Parts: sequence; C-alpha cells; structure tokens
Amino acid sequence: MHAVILAGGKGVRLRPYTTALPKPLMPIGDNHSILQIVLDQLASFGFTSVTLAINHLGPLIRAFVGDGARWGLRIDYVEENVPLSTIGPLFGLKNTLPDEFLVMNGDILTDLNYADLLAAHTLGGAALTVATAAQEHRIDFGVLDVEEGRIVGFREKPVLSYPVSMGVYGMSRKALAPYPPGLPFGFDQLVLDLLDRGDNPATYPFDGFWLDIGRPEDYDEANRTCASLLPILLPQRSREPV
Repeated sequence: MHAVILAGGKGVRLRPYTTALPKPLMPIGDNHSILQIVLDQLASFGFTSVTLAINHLGPLIRAFVGDGARWGLRIDYVEENVPLSTIGPLFGLKNTLPDEFLVMNGDILTDLNYADLLAAHTLGGAALTVATAAQEHRIDFGVLDVEEGRIVGFREKPVLSYPVSMGVYGMSRKALAPYPPGLPFGFDQLVLDLLDRGDNPATYPFDGFWLDIGRPEDYDEANRTCASLLPILLPQRSREPV
C-alpha cells in the first residue's frame, strides 16, 4: 500500500512556530513529531511506501525522514518549485502512483485505520473517498423556520452537526487523469469537478480521535494532553523514545 503525505504548506496560522520548523516536524511531547507519529502509524497498518510532497523548509523534512528505513518504509519525495495547493502536487506523479492510494495532510493526528479507509475506497469504486468527522456548532440565537413571511418553526440555540473532511482520502489515479503536471489545484476544486462529472465522491465516516493541528490552540492542546494522547495514536513499538 502506498500513501502520499502533503507536507509542503507554510503553516501560516502556526507562526511563529513554523518560521523555524515545517509544521509536520512540530514536536508532540518530548520525543515525537507529528510526521514521526504518522509514519509510525502507516508502517503499523501495513503501508510499504510513502511519497512526501514538500516545499516550505523541505530540506529539514528530508534530513529527518531520509529514505524511510527507520520505519521499514520506502520513502521518496516530490518538491514543489511553486505552491501547488493541496492536490496539485499529485499531478506530476500520475505515471508512478498505484491505481489506488492514500492521500493525507501532514498536520493531522488521528487514530483512523488508514488501511481500512483505503480498502473501503478500493471496494467502493469511487474516484475519491473522503474520511469525515462529525463537527458540532452551537447557534447562540433562536433560529426561526420561515416560509412565505410566516414563522413555521422555532429552535432555541440549536446544536447543528455536519460532516467535515478530515484531510485524509482514498484516491484513484483516474481522478488525476484530466489535469496537467504543475497546475495549482485544491481539494475543493477536485470535489467540485468530480461532482460536475457525475462521479460523486464517497465518504468514510469516522467517530474516533481526530485533531487538525491548524491553529496555535490546537497545537497547545495536543501537547497538553500528549501523555494520554500518544498511547492512543502510537503502535506499542513506537511509544518509547529512540
């Protein structure tokens, strides 16, 4: 099984931390980085190869990860000369990727079973399968249901629940076929194009732990709770410092 990790972002929302370190190398606790945790997980789920898409402070990621032998993985790299957004880095890999593969952002902590997601994607036949988590949002006002100028319903400060993308996907190489290498292209654009083509993406609902390290408060929370978090995320062999 093969995975592509998108690790080229500048981590603007995490500045000043990310002026010195790329976001995937941000430490969680004393002995692990985000990327180290992800690679440990992928290896434990049976993945054998990984492509790292790098840009911002990419040489630091290369120096830390190397060829992947530490994890029993074969790791190669694709380096952006210009920012290509979230999906654009994959277009230059169309001839080397397997028919079905995993794609994920490099700033995610989750206990999602990546192998099961990829297996479900392969069996489902969609060009794209999106891992989703339920997100709740409380409305701080009374919400009115209105039809033709009349109130037909009322909800006092309702809590709305909706599925959001976790930043982890099962993907088929055919999803990339229409696009030329070097084209900056986002995940949102890919989803909209697939919908326009009638190739509706599938979902993989997940109710376990998920944290997108996008904001300083998310990063602080991960470190504050790392003592209880790491045993959930890491395979047993990786819990001790090296």
